[in-house]
Amino acid sequence: MDFMISASDYILPVFIVYILVYGAWKRVKVYDAFVEGVKEGFAIVVNIAPTLVGLLFAVSFARISGFLNIISALISPFASLVRIPAEVIPLAIVKMFSSSAATGIALDIFSTYGPDSYLGLTASIMLSCTETIFYTMSVYFMAVKVTKTRWTAAGAIFASLVGIAASVLLAGAMS
Repeated sequence: MDFMISASDYILPVFIVYILVYGAWKRVKVYDAFVEGVKEGFAIVVNIAPTLVGLLFAVSFARISGFLNIISALISPFASLVRIPAEVIPLAIVKMFSSSAATGIALDIFSTYGPDSYLGLTASIMLSCTETIFYTMSVYFMAVKVTKTRWTAAGAIFASLVGIAASVLLAGAMS
């Protein structure tokens, strides 16, 4: 374990030195390439910022207005059929849009039920087993100018449903 801790201190500096040496060997102006990459990065940020602001506003509005509670109440009867606790349904919904908002909901679950409880374990595993689908799609597809997403959303939602099921099963096995 001590080796891993010591090695982790050197990974980033070694990687940076490797890039500089390799760039010099290939006769690439490394600093100029870095500056050009930063310029492209800023341009991407400027292009996706309105989408991000809109997405964050929508998630905040859903939480504050009570719309998330209404959706959770509508889904709860179906979720209970497959033994998904009603308390984690808001987490599952919000995680598709915002990881930071989902973390806030998970912290609420931890403070109410405890992090080592069945609901706390389910929330923890669910945060790791699901993806911020719509955030990821909007940011990355916009950055690379993909206009036809085809089955991406359906596949990602299916994968998240599998992750939700896995979190419920794993938490049940652990508690």
